[in-house]
Amino acid sequence: MREAFAAGQHDFGENYVQEALAKIAELADVRDQLRWHLIGPLQSNKAREVAANFDWVHAVDRMKLAQRLSDLRPPGMAPLQVCLQVNISGEDSKSGVAPEAALALAREVAALPRLKLRGLMAIPGPAGDLAAQRVPHRALRKLFEAMNAEGLGLDTLSMGMSADLEAAIAEGATWVRVGTAIFGSRPGKTA
Repeated sequence: MREAFAAGQHDFGENYVQEALAKIAELADVRDQLRWHLIGPLQSNKAREVAANFDWVHAVDRMKLAQRLSDLRPPGMAPLQVCLQVNISGEDSKSGVAPEAALALAREVAALPRLKLRGLMAIPGPAGDLAAQRVPHRALRKLFEAMNAEGLGLDTLSMGMSADLEAAIAEGATWVRVGTAIFGSRPGKTA
């Protein structure tokens, strides 16, 4: 991560809160030059640590979680930047608000005092080719556009990872999550 920072990377995303906190501590000497993004699912019991240590949360998918993050954000810190995670393909195994419920949730989240709603995030399931990969990304972009037509003023589309970033960029992604292509595959869990 220090090599990436030295090369000009200032935004780092993590899936797991505990792993992120260790890295945030390790890079404390350059903390004021970094933006930390939580991109993985967030359990309510980790909200205090996330509210106090992260700059962005890309995985807000319910009002209870958003309210906790807002309540726990330390008053002296800038508002926590958030994206609503949308289950754009309706997969049972995926987190996220249903597309048809996203507008109502967005309006509630946007009203919270220590959060700044910035946009939408999705993690579509794997698809075989570029055309198939573009379908869910296009659906998220259209939802984003519809929500902006309702006056939300969103500016962030967080979609695409190492395997589908071309499709995401073609459909308007403003953030892509490119961990594997830069840092390699995650090590396997040991028993």
